[in-house]
Amino acid sequence: MNDADSSDLAETPDAHGAYPRLADEQIMLLSRYGERKRLTRGATLFCEGDRDCGLFVVLDGLVRVTQDHPPSGGSRVIAVHGRGRFVGDLSMLTGQAVYVTAVAQTDVDVVEIRYDRLKEAVAQDQALGDLILRAFILRRSIQADLGIGLRIIGSRYSADTRRLRDFASRNRVPYRWEDLETDPEAESTLQALGVSPDETPIVIWKGHTVLRNPRNTELAALLGLRDAAPPSDAVDIVVVGAGPAGLAAAVAAASEGLSTVVLDAIATGGQAGTSSQIENYLGFPAGISGAELADRAVVQARKFGATFMIPGEARSLQRIDGHFEVGLADGARVDASAVVLATGVRFRRLGVPGMDRFEGAHVYYAATEFEARLCRGDAAVIVGGGNSAGQAALFLARTAADVTLVIRHDDLARDMSRYLAERITSDPRVRVWNNCEVRELRGEQRLEEVVVEDLRTGERRPVAASALFVLIGSEPHTRWLTGAIALDERGFVLTGAGPEGASMFETSSAGVFAIGDVRSGSVKRVASAVGEGAVAVRLVYEHLVRAGRR
Repeated sequence: MNDADSSDLAETPDAHGAYPRLADEQIMLLSRYGERKRLTRGATLFCEGDRDCGLFVVLDGLVRVTQDHPPSGGSRVIAVHGRGRFVGDLSMLTGQAVYVTAVAQTDVDVVEIRYDRLKEAVAQDQALGDLILRAFILRRSIQADLGIGLRIIGSRYSADTRRLRDFASRNRVPYRWEDLETDPEAESTLQALGVSPDETPIVIWKGHTVLRNPRNTELAALLGLRDAAPPSDAVDIVVVGAGPAGLAAAVAAASEGLSTVVLDAIATGGQAGTSSQIENYLGFPAGISGAELADRAVVQARKFGATFMIPGEARSLQRIDGHFEVGLADGARVDASAVVLATGVRFRRLGVPGMDRFEGAHVYYAATEFEARLCRGDAAVIVGGGNSAGQAALFLARTAADVTLVIRHDDLARDMSRYLAERITSDPRVRVWNNCEVRELRGEQRLEEVVVEDLRTGERRPVAASALFVLIGSEPHTRWLTGAIALDERGFVLTGAGPEGASMFETSSAGVFAIGDVRSGSVKRVASAVGEGAVAVRLVYEHLVRAGRR
């Protein structure tokens, strides 16, 4: 629908919970924390690209939400809200730029609740807070499906195109991708903007801001993913890594009143953030996606005052004058009285012929909505026998034309939860090749087939595939810590063996703690990582007390 000036649009029905209607008591509660306003038809509540916007509750009239700069021109109506509905976006809770515009379709009465006041209101009614957060997460999913947000134009064969798309996807930033190989409008757009092919990929924001092959840090700054520059004074705690362990530590630390900075090289959520469905986490009997779990944790941590620097890749750790200095890849530094290491692990690569040619465009290390859209209707091969591989097989089978799971042994349940193994075995859309290994990737401009060897007979067979998912385990992300703290023979951080009296999470350097997957001997599960994050902050607090900083 492109006629955004039409005044006879009906209110959008709520089919999935993205546009719930507030009860009278909830409206009364929010009204106490907001400012009532009368707006005339055509007045703007907020615009695409705005930050620090408030939530609006509609008391009377209609408000429409639009995409201002669709590729087709004009504007596109996304939703229309009437009495009792609230108008807002997940960005309002995360401090990022909004991706849509809200305009009074008729004369309206609204209540605007700013973020700080909204935090107070939902503290009075947890059900209301959960209703708003869930609606915002669902709206973000709708935006992603509609291609609202950024426009990324580039070739599917470009590693930089993949990098930008991956960065946007991992940070739950909605975007539309236009492939230079197949979309004639993409080439026309480049010509109209005066962009040469060697300047691609490009990112278009708000219809007119053009970034030519931007670094991730540039894109993050544009969208408000990264909070302000590092504080000039030392904070109480810096958390390095924003997976479940790091996010749990951030929530616990900030809620205790500790000044907290969270760093991550790519995005919040870590490996868990790439999981399509986590079904064994306490409190979510129907399961929860890793992205939603991460979004909820970020909102919770920010509510208590935690600061996020995304991307913020740690490169060095030093003790200087009684505090710690974490150096970042971009030259910035964060000073803190204590450090919590939650850097997790990085995926292992396959060392086979063809990997270097296809990695970055056709080889993936996670199976999220982003990857599922890339290989919709195509054949996919998954290598790995753990839970992540099993979840990926079932998830991709929904949209891929064919899914093949390759494992090195003959017992699918050996390294995978039994419930997953049973589902895969009974799913006709997934083929399991036991006792096999991938030996080669083949193709001309794109991946066309994967060569698989039977380990019992030595026979090699090609399997048609346009996407390869490598989920064969991981290795700790600790190379930057070499020489700063003690690591075990595999590179995981040793804890509990430092100075006399060191706690189970304290490293060989007093005041530096390690939690989650990066810690030697840890249980590699979301629930245990979250628990370690919460417990470690208590130990950090005790360290700060002993050091006279609390």
